Amino acid sequence: MFERNDPCFCGSGKKYKKCCYPKKPAYTSADLKQKYLQDFGIILKTDAEIAGIKKASRLAAKILDLLCQKAQAGVTTNELNELAENLHQKYGAVAAPLGYGTPPFPKSICTSPNEVICHGIPNDEKLQEGDFLNIDVTTILNGYYGDCSRMVAIGKISMEKKRVMDTSYQCLMEAVKICRPGLKIFEIGGLIETIAKKNNCSVVNQFVGHGVGVSFHEPPQIPHHYNNLQIPLVERMIFTIEPMINAGVKEAVIDYENQWTARTADLKPSAQWEHTLLITAQGAEILTQV
Repeated sequence: MFERNDPCFCGSGKKYKKCCYPKKPAYTSADLKQKYLQDFGIILKTDAEIAGIKKASRLAAKILDLLCQKAQAGVTTNELNELAENLHQKYGAVAAPLGYGTPPFPKSICTSPNEVICHGIPNDEKLQEGDFLNIDVTTILNGYYGDCSRMVAIGKISMEKKRVMDTSYQCLMEAVKICRPGLKIFEIGGLIETIAKKNNCSVVNQFVGHGVGVSFHEPPQIPHHYNNLQIPLVERMIFTIEPMINAGVKEAVIDYENQWTARTADLKPSAQWEHTLLITAQGAEILTQV
């Protein structure tokens, strides 16, 4: 956590309090909700919406936790997908990825092993000792969405994989710590890039975090790389942070055949962790915790 008198994480050479320390929100009028919707397309959630999104997020986290427990050597990602489908049905929920997009995503979860950055499609290949895997769950419960993902190591993994997995988690959790009203979106990506570079990793810039809650993907986009998005965070914003961190180059290559699966261009490992966050007066509340 950065203190006010620490050097700013952006590298300006100034103290944090004189540089990127969160300022008061630029918009303080009574019509803030309408202004954010009109200016940015951002939906500031009502109390009822927040309550519904919290329930969906807790369920998504619960399902993800059960999937991670099952992810072991000898298990196929199709078996994980089948478990996810059964759990959604058990709890009266819907898996958001199934049938989403163009072409329609064919499965209920994303499973992205090793060099797969994101949008991996479950299949019949068995997980093996030394693999690591991102499992991404988005749950719809009573019309509200919760979105989260986590890394799982299958047995003992290489030092390179451990480094990128730990870096991705650190990027996420340190970014959560700085989120509060007044922080501008670009500061999230700036901090993540700084942490990744210190750990000799790169940050994928072809995919971003996003608003979520009443739809699967809403404004705003939350880039994890250096950017200049000047939108200040305000209370009742709900979005994901999901840094995709590579051991090698940052570029992704999309699978030509399925048009979904993104792999690292150099086939080196990639890792991702994700939470859904609510901005409150005190900072950021993680909604997707077990």
